[in-house]
Amino acid sequence: MNNDIIQEENLVYRKPALMNDTPMHYCPGCSHGVVHKLVGEVIEEMGMADKAIGVCPVGCSVFAYRYLDIDWQEAAHGRAPAVATAIKRLWPDRLVFTYQGDGDLACIGTCETIHALNRAENVPIIFINNAIYGMTGGQMAPTTLVGQKTSTCPYGRDPKLHGWPLNIVELASHLKGTCYVTCQSVESVAAIRKAKKAIRTAFEASMKGLGSSLVEIVSTCNSGWKLSPVQANKWMAENMFANYPKGDLKRIPELEE
Repeated sequence: MNNDIIQEENLVYRKPALMNDTPMHYCPGCSHGVVHKLVGEVIEEMGMADKAIGVCPVGCSVFAYRYLDIDWQEAAHGRAPAVATAIKRLWPDRLVFTYQGDGDLACIGTCETIHALNRAENVPIIFINNAIYGMTGGQMAPTTLVGQKTSTCPYGRDPKLHGWPLNIVELASHLKGTCYVTCQSVESVAAIRKAKKAIRTAFEASMKGLGSSLVEIVSTCNSGWKLSPVQANKWMAENMFANYPKGDLKRIPELEE
């Protein structure tokens, strides 16, 4: 038997064709790399490699263009939904999506995000929520949990001083322009499969013109949290999921057709 055929039969896993060979800069245990892989797999499986355009702004997410071999447009901090809106309206046949972190989306880009979602722009937003500013030194983010310590709230987040954590998907689920809003994670094989399915649903909704989608991925930042990758996953499960419950918050009936 041909050796190539034998190797193909024994193949357990293959790197997504759209993933470049560039070594990833992300910290060990970071969730970004897993989500990049899922995005690449979904685009490839949908046959949209030549029509996919990602928009990434400032933050750890900005380096997504290094790793996925599709067209990318970099945006100013927080402005990805506005930039993506323009691209999608000019080229409605393209799969246009944003890839954003919580400091970007939930803070400086709150305006652009909420209004793009409310306008029912056919732009799926992938939202990486690790409750901290990972790239710039571990400062408090709008999503930082009550009592969670960061470099700018070393005694823990105090609602009386810093306000309450901002739950973006909960807000998005009440907007008339959204067709699909979900919260997922990637800390286990089962969770990864659900996250991939959610990304696929959002991308398909966009191409069907059903409105805006928001896929939140509750993630780890073991460097910012000052935990090992294993400890970070444990802390996320014990603390993050209670504040950002996983599951679909909104799913219109047309998505089932």
